[in-house]
Amino acid sequence: MELIAYQDTTAFDELQNDWNTLLSRAPINNIFYTWEWHSTWWDAYQPGQIWVITCYDDDKKLVGIAPLFIADTENGRYVRIIGCVDVTDYLDFIVDADYADTVYEAFADYFIENRDKFDVLDLCNIPQESVTLKLLPELLKNKGLDTSVEQQEVCPIIELPDDWAGYLSKLDKKQRHEVRRKLRRIHGTQSDVDWYIVNGKHDLDNEIASFMQLMAASDPEKAEFLQDEQNVTFFKNIVPKIHDAGWLQMNFLTVGEERVAAYINFIYDNRVLVYNSGLNHEEYGKLSPGIVLLAYNIQHAIEEGYSLYDFLRGDEVYKYRMGGEDTAVMNITSK
Repeated sequence: MELIAYQDTTAFDELQNDWNTLLSRAPINNIFYTWEWHSTWWDAYQPGQIWVITCYDDDKKLVGIAPLFIADTENGRYVRIIGCVDVTDYLDFIVDADYADTVYEAFADYFIENRDKFDVLDLCNIPQESVTLKLLPELLKNKGLDTSVEQQEVCPIIELPDDWAGYLSKLDKKQRHEVRRKLRRIHGTQSDVDWYIVNGKHDLDNEIASFMQLMAASDPEKAEFLQDEQNVTFFKNIVPKIHDAGWLQMNFLTVGEERVAAYINFIYDNRVLVYNSGLNHEEYGKLSPGIVLLAYNIQHAIEEGYSLYDFLRGDEVYKYRMGGEDTAVMNITSK
């Protein structure tokens, strides 16, 4: 194994053609691990010194990427995965499944050899099924580092059935009644209710602006999030890139000419990932437009044959009412 470390943005230029190809051979292929996500996040935030460590086999084939950065904090120099922690729901090393044991051993050795560069490895947002969790902590412990693994948060998911009736049967009786009632009510009181998915017929910039208005209106924390220029830069840059890659599903619920609720979902690896939402509470809250649009989204996902509906990080009550079941994201700390 040959390891090469990048300490500037040439990492993204030189690895662009091979990054997602390697990701397709990894045990978990996730949109948050793509070259598009990492490079766009770094352009927006740049919170430290890039430290992208790559691993090649004897034939010079790329078999591993540890996409890291080193952040100087008041508690020392922290090594984190690019994307950590906000705006990115899952993170991990990107490793060819056929080389996992060898690559993780090489990464662990590299951390020991470069121990003078950092004080703490702080690897966040790692999904519970990650090979990194299975291999890296034990390797680091065996090499003398004080290493711990803790649950950081949850990502509720729905394993989608074959049809809408099958989905409703997964809900408890009360919630099944509530979903049906909300759908009947909005159509009973509004004759011009509809929804649409943004496509090539729409002006993407205009749709993004409308989404951000609804996002800010839906929650004070989201409004505050959009006051940060870095967050706005990231959002405005990542959405078009995801759109161009064919992974974006931005959709709106309309009443007449007005957009009243919206979701940004990602469609990737036969699953739907619910990234963000917006809602006009003040004028349309009584119609439960957010839940109505979510129900349409889930029904559409079933019709399209997607296998999983992932609500991503957070334990908001509505996710469980709509059938979500917890999976965990973990944090590895080593020093």
